[in-house]
Amino acid sequence: MAPPREHAPLAERVEELLAAGGPLPVVAAGRPVLRRGAERYDGQLGPALLARFVEALRVTMHAAPGVGLAAPQVGIPLRIAVVEDPAPVPEEVAAARGRVPQPFRVLVNPSYEPVGTARAAFFEGCLSVPGWQAVVARHAEVRLRGEDEHGRALDEVFGGWPARIVQHETDHLDGTLYLDRAELRSLSTNEAAAALWAQPTPDAAAEQLGFELPR
Repeated sequence: MAPPREHAPLAERVEELLAAGGPLPVVAAGRPVLRRGAERYDGQLGPALLARFVEALRVTMHAAPGVGLAAPQVGIPLRIAVVEDPAPVPEEVAAARGRVPQPFRVLVNPSYEPVGTARAAFFEGCLSVPGWQAVVARHAEVRLRGEDEHGRALDEVFGGWPARIVQHETDHLDGTLYLDRAELRSLSTNEAAAALWAQPTPDAAAEQLGFELPR
């Protein structure tokens, strides 16, 4: 399926994208839409079309599967993202990474700022960079501001893995991929990560691949 026409009005482009039904095609790294700051959402789609688009993002995220998806990842340069994480991981992994279930939610025009100076580093992947993972050091806690899909204000502090998810998705809206923040010596295929680096923390990977973790 061809991507929506780049210079068409956004509502028209979204209608065109939704016309095929089912999960939307995810844009892979190399496409300019992933490297440009997304346009602030200010009613460009209208309530009904926004609701349909959000539902399509949700379906696509589940089908991938992933725990977040930003509008630029389906070729639409709007500051909208969805997140949801059932956190289906062993207890020791959940404890080490601060990974707790997150309900489905929509982030509109989000921005974040660090809370404190602590950083946490873990392997991270991206639906737009399929097949690879790398260690990324991120703020351990962030304050996220924005709105939901109904225009209600969002001002919330996230810690642990939820903080990582909202940083990753908000970065997409600024044209930033996780690789821009990654320790590139840690770059691993999904197969290698599963076989060698499935421990709750990336300490073994840091030692054997030769990179440093924040302390």
